[in-house]
Amino acid sequence: MSELAIDVRGLSKSFGSHVVVDRIDLQVGRGRIVGFLGPNGSGKTTTMRMLCGLLTPDAGEGRCLGLDFRRQAREIKRQVGYMTQRFGLYEDLSIRENLDFIARLFSMPGRRAAVDQALQRLGLASRAQQLAGSLSGGWKQRLALAACLLHEPRLLLLDEPTAGVDPKARRDFWDEIHRLAAEGITVLVSTHYMDEAERCHELVYIAYGKILARGTEARIIEDAKLEVWSLQGPDLSRWLEPLKRAEGVLSVAAFGSAVHVAGQDPALLRRALAPLHKQPGITLSRGEPNLEDVFISLIARAADNYQAAA
Repeated sequence: MSELAIDVRGLSKSFGSHVVVDRIDLQVGRGRIVGFLGPNGSGKTTTMRMLCGLLTPDAGEGRCLGLDFRRQAREIKRQVGYMTQRFGLYEDLSIRENLDFIARLFSMPGRRAAVDQALQRLGLASRAQQLAGSLSGGWKQRLALAACLLHEPRLLLLDEPTAGVDPKARRDFWDEIHRLAAEGITVLVSTHYMDEAERCHELVYIAYGKILARGTEARIIEDAKLEVWSLQGPDLSRWLEPLKRAEGVLSVAAFGSAVHVAGQDPALLRRALAPLHKQPGITLSRGEPNLEDVFISLIARAADNYQAAA
């Protein structure tokens, strides 16, 4: 990472007594796609809003796009495209009218040509006169991305952009994200989908306001040092809760007809699984950990800062 688009340290934000973001450090290289993962309420959205100047941090220092993210928030806003979790454009305006409105907000020269270009790039030209409120989830997503890109930002902050859209729309969206990254645009994208996480160059996992893991998919899985056993057989559902409560078990998750049981202490894990060896029809085999195994186990080990503040 010879050039960092984001380089912040000690970023913190509290609401009352509740610490939402707790002294995190975040570095993202130019032209990289970084997946921002974590459970609901983990601090992902708050972090994004601080980076683009919509929220003032309580503490922290650093730079975003080469600018001081605290003192030069106004300049940063003009170079960032921020896509919120919920569709934020006007549903009673057409696609073209929404984009024209955004272009006016940015006082863009040649805004009509810019709108035309955005319509073509995102495949919206044939629907330009359609009201935004009548669009499906996938088409609303395209419109929202077109609005983010209209002013040619250098950094995209995408907050769960594919929630509620079909698999094809998600795939098309990610193809576009990779094209943008190839052009040098940096992307920080939050997601709950593991298949999307696998399409990112790097991952940052945050829970309860703290970064728990970061790196490539392979590095995160390696650093977790998990041992995973795969269970198959009849009536596995009745074993899920007892296994979750067993000492040494960090995660229990169903994957189709199989159940993955993961932990870091091999002896404790095998002791927890011992009763299943005697069950007719149930087979146990060593498995390879995946991202979901890792992230569920990280949550199991993380301290809930909301309960601590209560």
